[in-house]
Amino acid sequence: MLFDGLDSGSRRGFAKRSFKPIALFVAMGLLAAVGMAQWSRDPGGRPGGFGGGESRDRAGVPNWDRNAEMPNDTFTFARVQYGGSRRSFGGWRVDYPNADLNFAYRLEQLTAIKTDPDVEVVQFTNDKLKNTPFVYITSPHSMDLADDEVKIFREYLENGGFFMADDFWSEREWEDFYGVMKQVLPSVEPVDLPKDHPLFNHVFPLSEKPQVPSEDWYRSHGYSTGQEALDNGVTWETKRYENYPPKPHFYAYFDKKGRMMGVACHNTDVGDGWEEEGASPWYFKNYSEPKSYPMGINILIYSMTH
Repeated sequence: MLFDGLDSGSRRGFAKRSFKPIALFVAMGLLAAVGMAQWSRDPGGRPGGFGGGESRDRAGVPNWDRNAEMPNDTFTFARVQYGGSRRSFGGWRVDYPNADLNFAYRLEQLTAIKTDPDVEVVQFTNDKLKNTPFVYITSPHSMDLADDEVKIFREYLENGGFFMADDFWSEREWEDFYGVMKQVLPSVEPVDLPKDHPLFNHVFPLSEKPQVPSEDWYRSHGYSTGQEALDNGVTWETKRYENYPPKPHFYAYFDKKGRMMGVACHNTDVGDGWEEEGASPWYFKNYSEPKSYPMGINILIYSMTH
């Protein structure tokens, strides 16, 4: 599928400095066409890492050369390192670095976006943020931002930046995240996107909002296998929920002109499908391939083209 260049008017100021327009040729059928042997990790690699890499520091993910002719047209996947812990375990480090490295590799493999083989960790107070059009935030309900971080995050979003928040479950964790974002964008109410929103079919068509659990989620529910849990319709992680079954939500934040500034993936963990793609052929086939990578690529490319 061919995307014309990024609309220069859609990424005002910030994007003009940080990410030049790229023609995005997206290989629509590659997720299904790539063989399992090519997808899965080497048996001797670290859990979750992609096999065949040269360095353990890359969690088993293969390296590749940057485009020497157009070094400024390279996309670098970045996650936010934030302070505070609230009631969460793990915080900003959840699934790091395996999820980030695997997603960067798949982005390079499945699209024509020239992707940096290295990934970044940025702080809200770091100058690197100004050159980062897309940031990934895990366990976002555990953020506890200082006043300067709130201000910088707001300016980042209002000047064209985009966030993807992921891996938080239950009404309580949503309320914590909602409170943080009210500090950042006090006049913005999140919109729970319907399943027919273009975000869910921008590149890879998804028939439903994907709910992705960890690869061993079924054990805490008392099932022997993932397939047994799936057959019983249990695809959520164990938390204290007010409503059952807990449905996945994708809450979008829009500016005054209707540009999406970010999306919060609630009651789902899209990044686990990246991190754990090599955990088992079954998990890859049921979650990484049909849900996590398509959703992640859809969000990223939607943010660049709208």
